[in-house]
Amino acid sequence: MNEWLHWVDILGVAVFAISGTLMAHKKHMDGFGVVVLASVTAIGGGTTRDLILDVPVFWVQDNSYLYSIFIAAFLTIIWVRNNDKFPLRFLLLADAIGLAFFNVMGVQKALSLGVTPLVAVVMGTMTGVFGGLIRDVMCREIPLVLKGELYATTCVVGGSLFCFAFYLGLSREYCMFIGGMTTLIMRLMAMRWQWSLPVFNQPE
Repeated sequence: MNEWLHWVDILGVAVFAISGTLMAHKKHMDGFGVVVLASVTAIGGGTTRDLILDVPVFWVQDNSYLYSIFIAAFLTIIWVRNNDKFPLRFLLLADAIGLAFFNVMGVQKALSLGVTPLVAVVMGTMTGVFGGLIRDVMCREIPLVLKGELYATTCVVGGSLFCFAFYLGLSREYCMFIGGMTTLIMRLMAMRWQWSLPVFNQPE
């Protein structure tokens, strides 16, 4: 089971690295910029989570996460170089998939350390959104988490369902599936139908 979770985590890192690489392409960055942006997108949220939970940072202990970033970035560069148009829809899709992966992995890790469900949901949301937030700030973009369609809210809902299923006694696999699919489907539906949570009146 732990090995399976490890590979799911590796896949989540690779997906977010693809998202960072595509954003670097959009901003016309050089090779070093690609590596930096792919890395902060992929491991920024998990690093913040581990520092707050006061546990060893995951990629420091296991360098396979770094290898997955480099491989994902390299393959994405090759793919983009052979396609003329910038695949914005793939950037958004990769971001949504990475968001779902990282959310459930953050909740899972927090619960395994014995924190409360509320803290676990916060840690899952932080794991999911912080990498993309750092990416967007570095690119001088308004972070997706702060604008437009539902973003962090999908992590909150997915993480809450994860915790609910966990305390019902469901297996860890089912909890992760429920939380991850809820996050992903909500995010894709929010992008498709522009769901948001407006709190201010918009000017005419």
